[in-house]
Amino acid sequence: VQLQASGGGLVQPGGSLRLSCAGSGSIFSSKNMGWYRQVPGKHRVAIAEITTDGTTAYADSVTGRFTISRDNAKNTVYLQMNRLKPEDTAVYYCNAVPFYSSLWGQGTLVTVSS
Repeated sequence: VQLQASGGGLVQPGGSLRLSCAGSGSIFSSKNMGWYRQVPGKHRVAIAEITTDGTTAYADSVTGRFTISRDNAKNTVYLQMNRLKPEDTAVYYCNAVPFYSSLWGQGTLVTVSS
């Protein structure tokens, strides 16, 4: 089973996007979930986490601009991204925290450019 991220695209600096990530109920009901991103040539890094009870944490680079949320009834995790910057350009993935290698999907590409 893989987690499928969607919602990426091309957006101008200062714009917004909302990413979604769908998976199976067995994953979402019992796991802390996170969003990760990867720039070509660099390691994949965690940027946001949400616990099973809804507590959130963010990397410094996205604090105040990105919001992670989850809907366990829909087995979906979201990432609302506001005030996007060119340096946010990356492929975005979701996974459990800590991650499971078997759950990586293809990710969704976010490009921030004018």
